[in-house]
Amino acid sequence: MKAIQDYYKDSFSQCFGCGRLNEKGHQIKTFWDGEETLTRFTPKPYHTAIPGVTYGGLIASIVDCHGTGSASLALARENKIELKGYNAPRCVTASLKVDYKKPTPIDTPLEIRGTIVEVKGKKVVVDAKVYAGGEITVSGRIIAIQVGNDFGV
Repeated sequence: MKAIQDYYKDSFSQCFGCGRLNEKGHQIKTFWDGEETLTRFTPKPYHTAIPGVTYGGLIASIVDCHGTGSASLALARENKIELKGYNAPRCVTASLKVDYKKPTPIDTPLEIRGTIVEVKGKKVVVDAKVYAGGEITVSGRIIAIQVGNDFGV
């Protein structure tokens, strides 16, 4: 099963968080899981803040890329786009809010789950929760905006 990031064209696949062509990046993958979106990520030992705890900036970046991937999935669904080749709608972050509820352990696989709150034209609002060992450690809200193929060029 392909993730939304696998349908981004090459010029949108360089992102450190989700770019499939960034071999040094995290290369996160986002999928539909029922009515939620899902990303799984396991922090590496060097993603540490203090012993045993994942660096908050890393978590924010994963929430960010999960949010834009979720927004792209929502836009594809809303606009009835059959994903093939590199035709996925591409979004960038307009706003990112992250609330740290408790320390996120570094030695545990993480699940990031997203709920689509609103799709309005090119704007998508996504609520995200980070789970470690079944417990919510972080929540966030992402406002993403669809961009055209010439974005950043």
